[in-house]
Amino acid sequence: MKYAEEGVQYHLQIHNGSVGKYVILPGDPKRCARIAAFFSDPVLVADSREFVTYNGYLDGELVTVTSTGIGGPSAAIAMEELVKAGADTFIRVGTCGGMDPEVKSGDLVIATGAIRAEGTSREYAPIEFPAVADPDVVNALRRAAASLSIPSHVGVVQCKDSFYGQHEPDIMPVDYDLNQKWSAWLRLGCKASEMESAALFVVASYLRVRCGSVFLAVANQEREKAGLENPVVHDTLGAIRVGVEALRDLIGQDRMRKEAEKR
Repeated sequence: MKYAEEGVQYHLQIHNGSVGKYVILPGDPKRCARIAAFFSDPVLVADSREFVTYNGYLDGELVTVTSTGIGGPSAAIAMEELVKAGADTFIRVGTCGGMDPEVKSGDLVIATGAIRAEGTSREYAPIEFPAVADPDVVNALRRAAASLSIPSHVGVVQCKDSFYGQHEPDIMPVDYDLNQKWSAWLRLGCKASEMESAALFVVASYLRVRCGSVFLAVANQEREKAGLENPVVHDTLGAIRVGVEALRDLIGQDRMRKEAEKR
């Protein structure tokens, strides 16, 4: 069945070959213009549904930012269509709720892997298959956070489909399951909870592309439960700066690798 004109991706409405290999993936469409402002010569490429796409340049390399909306289904669609259009390296820049009490409001969390407590990834891989970030992207994000002196935590995050299931589990009919698993994630050292990375990491594995994630910790409900300081922070500038700097790092590393291969 034909969904769209030849050479145009159905949901994102981007033409094949019209995006960069390197892509930043925020959830919020309104965050795209803010991220694109860090690029040279930014231009709006497409605005379709929850998917807003800008192109620009970093160190002379064409790069892209595309919003995914909320959750795994739309994030997977964005990655699938961006890969078909020519992209191969992705950094999700978003928000999360802290879980480890050491994760304070305003800190960043860099995901090494994600708990697959959502549904999208199950339509790509059996549940035994892990959702893991690409190590090159993780290392680039770690270097970027360190170079910018922005506090960050590195580790596993939890991904779910129900925002209110996280924040109000006791009102849900399956409260027994939500609370029991939440306790297990805490005991296993999970850093934070969010909604897209498990799907993105599994889809990236399937498509043989690179993906990593960095999040702003908006707040931490476990710190609140413990009576610790827990303001709500919404400014994603730090996460954006780390994502952009990591993309620049990856561009440089890839160029050096190609030069070495020519020798």
